[in-house]
Amino acid sequence: MYKLLKYFGKIFLGLFLLINIFIVLSGRFYLYKGIWYTYLQGKTGPTIYDKDIFHSEKIQASKKTYIWKKSDKTYSLDKKDEVFLKKLESKSLLIIRNDSILYEKYWDTHLSNTVSNSFSAAKTLVALLVGCALDEGKIKSLDEPVSKYLNNFSANGKEKITIRHLLMMSSGLDWEESAVNPLSENAKSYYGSDLKNLVLSQKSIQIPGKKWIYQSGNSQLLAYIVEKACNKNLSTYLYEKIWSKIGAENPAYWSTDKKNGDEKAFCCLYATSRDFARVGKLILQKGQWNNNTIISSTYMNEFFSNPNLSTEENIPNYRYGLHIWTYLGNPKVYYCRGILGQYIITIPEKNMIIVRTGMKRLKNIEINKNKYKIGHPKDLFLYLDMANRMLN
Repeated sequence: MYKLLKYFGKIFLGLFLLINIFIVLSGRFYLYKGIWYTYLQGKTGPTIYDKDIFHSEKIQASKKTYIWKKSDKTYSLDKKDEVFLKKLESKSLLIIRNDSILYEKYWDTHLSNTVSNSFSAAKTLVALLVGCALDEGKIKSLDEPVSKYLNNFSANGKEKITIRHLLMMSSGLDWEESAVNPLSENAKSYYGSDLKNLVLSQKSIQIPGKKWIYQSGNSQLLAYIVEKACNKNLSTYLYEKIWSKIGAENPAYWSTDKKNGDEKAFCCLYATSRDFARVGKLILQKGQWNNNTIISSTYMNEFFSNPNLSTEENIPNYRYGLHIWTYLGNPKVYYCRGILGQYIITIPEKNMIIVRTGMKRLKNIEINKNKYKIGHPKDLFLYLDMANRMLN
C-alpha cells in the first residue's frame, strides 16, 4: 500500500511540475485561476454563480420598477417536463404572455432575487447598446471601419472589418471559440486579466462579411467601440440607455477582467430572471417600452434580419441576426442564449417571453429535415413546446 501511494505521489508531483512549467513558459497565468476555481473546487468549468470570484461593475436598479402582472389562471407543467427541467439542473423558468406571468418556478437555493450569469446572452445587450449609440449619432454608421475607433485595426487586413461585420459574426478574425479547451481565447478571456490586449491582438485570416463564424471576440470589440464612441464604460451606458428605462427591479453586475477593468461584454452579466425577462420585453417590443422609443425601429429591423452569409456548415444563415438568435419556423422566435442553457426567448406572434436559467443545455441540432432548426439547441424547442401546451 505504501509503495502504491508513493508511486501515485510521484505521478502527481510530476504532473504538478509539468503543468507549472507549461504555464510559466507559455505565459498562460490565467490557468492558475481557472484550475483553482474549477477542478480544485470539484467543478468541470465555469458556473452561473461565479460572480464573487471576479471583480465587477454594479448596475443600479431602475428608480421606477416595472411590475409584472400575475395571471388570474393557475398554470402547471407536466410531470415529464418537471423531470426534464430537473435533469438539466434548471434554476429558474418564467413564462410570460401579454405582460402577465403565467408560470414562475425556482429550484434549489435560487430565488427570485438571485442573480446568475447570462453567459453569451449578454452579447445581445451589447448589440442593443450599439443601436443606442447609433441612434444618438455617436456611431455614424454600422458600415464604419472598426479602425475608426480601435487603432490596432488599421492594417494587415483588419482595416476592412466594419462594425456590421462584428455584429454579423463575420469578421474573419482568428479567435478560437471553445467551451472546453483551456488554452482557447474563451478560457483566457474568462479567467485572464488583460482582455483588451487579447482581443486587439487578433489577426485577420478570412475576408470579412463572407462567413458566419460565432466568436466571442467580436462582441468584446463591439463593447470597446461603444465605450470609445460614447466616452463611457459599458455598465454606465447600459444603465443610462436600457436598465434604468425598462424598470429593472434589482441591481445587475457585469464581471470585469480586473479591479476597475474592462467588462467581459461577451458574457458575464449577472441579473435576476425577472430582469432578464424585462430585456426580453424590450426585444419583443422591438426597442419600444410603454410607448417610448429606447432603440429605433430602423436599427431593430436590421437587428432581427438574417445577413446573407454562409455558415460553418456551408448552408445559408437562417439562425442569426445582428447578435440575436433567430428561428424562422412557425412561429418565428428571437432569442438570446448562454452556454449552460441561459435563454431569453421572445415569440412575437404569441406576445410571449420565456426565461430559463440553469446549469446544462442540450446539444445543437446539426442535421435535420427542417433547415431552420440547424444550429439551435434541442432544448430550445422543448421550452417552446412547454409554453405552447400551457396555452392550450
